[in-house]
Amino acid sequence: MRKDRAPSRKDSNSLRRCAVYTRVSTDSGLEQDFNSLDNQREACDAYIRSQAQEGWRPIRDRFDDGGFSGGSIERPALQKLLEEIRARRIDVVVVYKIDRLTRSLSDFAKLVELFDAHEVSIISVTQAFNTTTSMGRLTLNMLLSFAQFEREITGERIRDKVAASKRKGIWMGGAVPLGYRVENRALHIVEAEADIVRMLFQRYLELGSVVRLKAALVAEAIVSPIRVSQSGKTSGGRPMSRGCLYGILSNPIYLGRLRHKGLIHERLHSAIIDLGIWEAAHERLCAQTITRRDPEPDLHSFLIGKLYDDKGNWMAASFACKGAKRYRYYISRPTLIGEAQRSGSIARVAAAEVEREVTRAVERHFAAQPSKAEVQNAIERVTIGATGIEILLTESSVAEGESRTLMSPWAPTPSRRRREIIQVAGTSSEPSRAMRAKARSYFTEAMRDARRWLDELLSDPHQTIDEIATREHRSTRLLRMTLSLAFLSPDLVKAAIEGRLPRGLNVRRMVELPMLWSDQWRALGLRAPDAVIG
Repeated sequence: MRKDRAPSRKDSNSLRRCAVYTRVSTDSGLEQDFNSLDNQREACDAYIRSQAQEGWRPIRDRFDDGGFSGGSIERPALQKLLEEIRARRIDVVVVYKIDRLTRSLSDFAKLVELFDAHEVSIISVTQAFNTTTSMGRLTLNMLLSFAQFEREITGERIRDKVAASKRKGIWMGGAVPLGYRVENRALHIVEAEADIVRMLFQRYLELGSVVRLKAALVAEAIVSPIRVSQSGKTSGGRPMSRGCLYGILSNPIYLGRLRHKGLIHERLHSAIIDLGIWEAAHERLCAQTITRRDPEPDLHSFLIGKLYDDKGNWMAASFACKGAKRYRYYISRPTLIGEAQRSGSIARVAAAEVEREVTRAVERHFAAQPSKAEVQNAIERVTIGATGIEILLTESSVAEGESRTLMSPWAPTPSRRRREIIQVAGTSSEPSRAMRAKARSYFTEAMRDARRWLDELLSDPHQTIDEIATREHRSTRLLRMTLSLAFLSPDLVKAAIEGRLPRGLNVRRMVELPMLWSDQWRALGLRAPDAVIG
């Protein structure tokens, strides 16, 4: 297939830089001296040489995707090719067949849009037609439809084969469960690991919850066993997360069963856990499971998927409720799964605070007030640290040659406010200890009673102190002393309730104060605020 350029860009004798893209779905045979990728490249190079009189020249870079499906465009060589196209370093893309580029109609439409925007031609050396005509585009769409159909049929055959193999107890790949090894495509018990699995089930039944089980494992420094795969990759040697423990305790594979697509296949390999122990653990897990309703979409946290801490950990959006009020925040992924030591310097941050700072930085950059949607579309990534926020803007939101990175100084708001204790007059500037919580509680209750009784006396002229004392089962003297609290300075009452008065003050000292507000502060030996008047 050949997609011709507009004649106005280059004449037929101008240089046209050609990139060859090759792909094969499996990595089988790639170790051979001459494999499928080499065959595709040889055919494409021959086609480019045949067009040498037109000014076609191959570029040195290779774009080979070995072992990648055509159902997705998330392939390293293809992504590298697209970056070169965006940089306008390629004029022609040459492929052996169009399905080497993609087998998806939707993905092909995106690629064609990108190619058209950068005036890049697509050439298929085994399929000759012109996509500038309606008939050529129809033919191309038909070819891609059959390619996509073939991919889907192949996927269905593979899924059916996997299901049939699992019914016969054949291991079809994936992460091997703890306690087993794979030999001749069958699971065999590894006794050292099986002892760990049995211990986990036993400790869970003793402790009664996965949270307590994880805490006990961390306290005893028990980690997952180290494993080395056939490719030499090492895994394990780390504390087991709660998700890992839930997966082990709920997996019927330890009863000698295989689970596939909601079906349980019986007695296919040796069991590690007795049926009674597994059922007891399963019953407790089910009893502790909380049925949650589907979460409502978060329409406010517009940094979802774009916010990271300074160690590169993704920060998820979450919230907490206190009464009827809802507090939004972002939390680092390691902290969310109980591994806070792997989080960056900011493990949790108030959502409104960081969103406000990011929005202000973007507004300063564009010298305008964009909407929330415009801010979100302009941001590619946000990294938050203890001293600043780094914002990476999208390519489309900045002018050519302009930096995409914004730096904004920032410091998190302390989660706890420091109380300023009112100093005793004539003392040093060293901070005093706050009024005891118990004394504050007694004062608050006494102040509530004093104002309630004073309101009764003022609203009802026939009401007497003796009648209130009899009703409240208090002495008249105690009631009169408590009533004096209703005439305290409002600033003094506020300071007492907020815990800003120094230790040693209590209700007994408060009821003996003079009526003049400024004299009340002097009687307590405190420095009165400037706003206090007599």
